[in-house]
Amino acid sequence: MSRNLLPTTCRHASRKPSYLGPGRRHVSTFGYTQAEALVYSKYGEPAEELRLHRYSIPPAYAKNLTLRFLASPINPSDVNQIQGTYPSKPAFATTLGTPQPSAVAGNEGVAEVIATGSGVKRVKRGDWVIMARAGLGTWRTYSSADSEEEVIAIDNRDGITAVQAGTVSVNPCTAYRMLRDFVRIDPARGDWFIQNGANSGVGRAAIQLARIWGYKSINVIRNRPGGVEQLKTELRELGATVVVTEDELLDTRSFAEKLGEWTHGGREKVRLGLNCVGGKPAMAMARFLSSSSSTTPTNNISSSAGAAPQDLRPKLVTYGAMSRQGLTIPASMLIFQDVSVEGFWVSRWAAQHPALKKQTVDDVLDLTRQGEFHEGPVREIRWPDATNDANSNNTAEDTIKKEVQSTLQGYRGSKAVFVFP
Repeated sequence: MSRNLLPTTCRHASRKPSYLGPGRRHVSTFGYTQAEALVYSKYGEPAEELRLHRYSIPPAYAKNLTLRFLASPINPSDVNQIQGTYPSKPAFATTLGTPQPSAVAGNEGVAEVIATGSGVKRVKRGDWVIMARAGLGTWRTYSSADSEEEVIAIDNRDGITAVQAGTVSVNPCTAYRMLRDFVRIDPARGDWFIQNGANSGVGRAAIQLARIWGYKSINVIRNRPGGVEQLKTELRELGATVVVTEDELLDTRSFAEKLGEWTHGGREKVRLGLNCVGGKPAMAMARFLSSSSSTTPTNNISSSAGAAPQDLRPKLVTYGAMSRQGLTIPASMLIFQDVSVEGFWVSRWAAQHPALKKQTVDDVLDLTRQGEFHEGPVREIRWPDATNDANSNNTAEDTIKKEVQSTLQGYRGSKAVFVFP
């Protein structure tokens, strides 16, 4: 994001801003946009390190864009980034006028372009855009982008809500690329995939995409207080072929018998495993991947750039480690089952393949528009409800920090999303 940002104590911003009406944000009489952001100056727990910072953005010029954020989700990876445990590190700077070098939290979201400099060619005022890469800071009301290369325009926003657009670039894209890029799953052969964390955002996206594309799925969920039958029903209604608990998966003898029934005695193959948990559940999933159907060496072509996947070896793809337990794969799985173990990180993929990210986003939004794909359950956090607290600024800041910190708690039935006026 742009370095041309000024603190609210700067000379121009100290002038009283004009008010745009109920529920609207402020623009000063000099054209400086008054913004708020959740920032942090060192790594740690969100409840301790996040603070609400107010600053001013000058009018767009040259290649700059001024963005008004509409919706920004709170993802677990955002919290991990604040804690300092996420591989992607933000840039800490004083360009927002903070006392110490700071970064704006959040990596995903959708914004409206409200102003462009004379050098901006591909996007225009009124366009909706998402971030082209992680680390740009999305938990804020406004921002200034250095160039249009930092954003990806949503060409057709008809029939799409801000929340749908703001949550499309992480979980749906992760599910989409893992199902497409690692193993050739063929509905005509009756191919299956198996995943843990099936109730997560990625898991729900994978279930729906599999239904649309004709893939069969085995979906593993954790046991939880109050039982799992309602959740099993919910996931089956989304399109899950089979839903089981971790306990059922780990009862290997019983599960093997059920798997034989589902796959018609193994004639249908389980070619892909998607792992976001780690530990024993991940190893159990790998155990039930079908052995390679051929002893002929395969041409292990990476299809991350969009090429059709050629490798038919069964693959376990890891994209998370919620249990924080290591992944141990016995040598027999690698040698005799010919299982291939790989990882996927959507941030790296998006940085390497921006055009393919746009194509994937467009595909998912088209499916959303058609009513075929639905975002997972969300809990909208209205930014003004937190920041315009009548009691004190500290109360407003505490309210927001508690919402972020709560994502670290146990089972959550919905994704929290900041929604801006």
